[in-house]
Amino acid sequence: MIQTMTQTALLRELDQVVVGELDRHEKVAREWFPHEYVPWSDGRSFDGLMGGDAWSESDAEISDVARSALIVNLLTEDNLPSYHHEIALIFGRDAAWGEWVHRWTAEEGRHAIAMRDYMLVTRMVDPVALERFRMQHMSAGYESAHSGELMGSLAYVSFQELATRVSHRNTGKFTKDPMCERLLSRIAADENLHMIFYRNLMDAALQISPDQAMVAILDVVKNFEMPGAGIPGFQRKSVEMAVAGIYDLRQHKDEVLDPVLRFWKVFELEGLSREGEIARTELAGFMEGLEKAALRFEDKRDMLRDRMALR
Repeated sequence: MIQTMTQTALLRELDQVVVGELDRHEKVAREWFPHEYVPWSDGRSFDGLMGGDAWSESDAEISDVARSALIVNLLTEDNLPSYHHEIALIFGRDAAWGEWVHRWTAEEGRHAIAMRDYMLVTRMVDPVALERFRMQHMSAGYESAHSGELMGSLAYVSFQELATRVSHRNTGKFTKDPMCERLLSRIAADENLHMIFYRNLMDAALQISPDQAMVAILDVVKNFEMPGAGIPGFQRKSVEMAVAGIYDLRQHKDEVLDPVLRFWKVFELEGLSREGEIARTELAGFMEGLEKAALRFEDKRDMLRDRMALR
């Protein structure tokens, strides 16, 4: 039988780890300013109250896939109020846990500001459609599948922050817009530091309650879903991004799941109970299946690209 720790006990056990990680984060995080990344002089008024020019796809020389990826990434960042609510409920707002909740929220807040300003000034997206998407997405709110559960939430955000980093960096490159790439690389750097914070907390949790942590990791890996999954048209947009190589199964496995699982040494961890070992065995099997699925996807994508090249 797995010996589970209560949420309160686990929070208390991790208190000093949070203090240390918060101190480390504040030393390495670099101050930056969203306005410095936006080419304000390139902007002009849209139609409507200002009597400017209506948006047209020809306004920005980016592909439809790049535009879809930018919209997905921005709308994902937009839902920050819901994310803040989620982690504040789990971590609390006292002492170092609370300091982290507010620090993380403040840093994340820059991302949507900078992206929206850049995308509108450079007219990369239809502002009316974007605002309607934002209203629809945010009005639905967000609730994690691990809402209220500390161990599952720590595992989830460890992977999710890294996945977001990969998506931002690859989207920036895919736009073929040097300044957009620079902005999204800057945002990705924030996401990476956030990932390290959560990853290190989960590593400590693995030492404190290994069986409980292993079961949580298995659940998160098997059922992982990006927080933007509720975005209107997300399924179609995510397929487009996968086919383009912005974020696909191979990247999810090799650049997100594998490195975090290696850091936690989940397949070398000793002292697991029978239930913990069962969870680890299932995790290994799932990762093997994911590798096969990634290979199948790559084969299908290669055939699709070959057919398109012949047209």
